[in-house]
Amino acid sequence: MLIALARERHFGRAAESLGLTQPTLSTGIKQLEAQLGVKLVQRGSRFGGLTPEGQRALVRARQIVGDARRLRDEMRHSHEGLSGHLRLAVIPTALTWAARLAHEFNRRHPNIDFTILSRPSAEILTMLEDLEIDAGVSYLDNEPLGRVTTRLLYRETYVLVCAPDHPLADRPGIGWGDLAETRLCLLTPDMQNRRIINRRLMEAGLAPRVPIVSNSTVVLVSHVVRGGWATILPAGLARFLAKGHDLRLVPLASADDGHAVGLVATHQEPHTPVLQSLMEAAQQLAGDEGE
Repeated sequence: MLIALARERHFGRAAESLGLTQPTLSTGIKQLEAQLGVKLVQRGSRFGGLTPEGQRALVRARQIVGDARRLRDEMRHSHEGLSGHLRLAVIPTALTWAARLAHEFNRRHPNIDFTILSRPSAEILTMLEDLEIDAGVSYLDNEPLGRVTTRLLYRETYVLVCAPDHPLADRPGIGWGDLAETRLCLLTPDMQNRRIINRRLMEAGLAPRVPIVSNSTVVLVSHVVRGGWATILPAGLARFLAKGHDLRLVPLASADDGHAVGLVATHQEPHTPVLQSLMEAAQQLAGDEGE
């Protein structure tokens, strides 16, 4: 209850997220305060935040809940083998890789179910901290990750996705500076992919106006299919989304090997058997791709 309240910052939403009534949640928090002998929550007409004692209790609460879940998973593994439910949050540009990982893992371990959510990279880290997910697929080297365990999946390189009649469509490759006259639709600014693209454009001396943004790569490619637009996507995702459409994928030059994308999980020793197996599966998938 304390973790949910800290996450939602609202008694009603926290109760709803747990499938409880608001009075039940309020009573539970008051009972916890009575047991600990301290005030955990600032109350007024609405949620006023956690007290300093509440913040310290939240850290321990996450540890306790995490340890309890690990114990449950280890005990289940001892008599059922690998089974349970894995919750993944994935940056939009890595959804095809997450699907491959889940498919291969489920094929080997059919008693593992998956929930896969599309989320921005910053939200993935918050969800890990709040124990809302078991792991994420996100960038590993562009912004701080904190204390996590990671496994590299691939390196992200970029292509311009455009119609066959686009002025750049028949080029074998282009530089970022060649996009000055291109009408772009891109991911929303809260996405780390967009921040990477903005930086590449800025380094090329460009600051293009982007009239259409979306948090869905499907929406972006749909605009390109309908004509008059181009977008920039990771090469692997672009190949997947362009199948069945008359589109051109023009490689964008890069001075590096691309940004690392991989599996991210809260650092813990040891990992649960299920999460450890997922880490190993990610490492094998990356190795198979590199062969």
